Amino acid sequence: MTKTVLAVGGHIGDTELMAGPVLAKVALEGGRAIIVDCTYGERGHPRLTPSEYRPQKMHEARYFADAIGAELHVLDYSDGFLPDSEEVAEQISAIIRETTPDVLITHWTSSMHRDHERAAQAALRGAFLASIPREEIAAPRHTVPTILHAENWEDMEGFEADTYIEIPDEAFQRWLTGISEHAFARGETYGFRFIDYYSALMQVKGCLAGTARAVALRSAGTEKFVLAGP
Repeated sequence: MTKTVLAVGGHIGDTELMAGPVLAKVALEGGRAIIVDCTYGERGHPRLTPSEYRPQKMHEARYFADAIGAELHVLDYSDGFLPDSEEVAEQISAIIRETTPDVLITHWTSSMHRDHERAAQAALRGAFLASIPREEIAAPRHTVPTILHAENWEDMEGFEADTYIEIPDEAFQRWLTGISEHAFARGETYGFRFIDYYSALMQVKGCLAGTARAVALRSAGTEKFVLAGP
């Protein structure tokens, strides 16, 4: 998988958990791995205020990107308040035109978190906007050949995987090093052991894929891509 892969998540930590192992694999194979976190995720700590937690989240995001060899973009939106607007889609579209990814990964479109759903819709809309000619934009248009939805335990309503990507040991270890810097992933905020969950999930999906570890995704159908347009 020597490609350019761009992954879009709702909060700092989402992309890293659900698509991070794939991005680590891409980087190891000489490809280009790009993370887009749509919000800071700064309201997810029971003891720190958002203004206190936000610098920590930014550190965690940068640490993870460096650990797996990825590029990082964090959009300037607050946790819980990602707007359902053209502005977000336009920002993602600009990144797509600039980086010309072969693969776009984002949340499934149904979630218990509004930020997740809005990030997914903005990613799909952004892919559409990047694909059409627009005389007011200097960057050439780019059509993303493959769009995938990642498996996330908070986005499981109606999610059915149809794609499995093998995660080799070195990619897993790089992912583990990076994600272990995230306090919430270690279970230090509200107690859920995200690292244990996603590590075990990769083993379960590996059983289905006939390999030691795998990440499960769902292809975005043509009808979903069309619906992302006007």
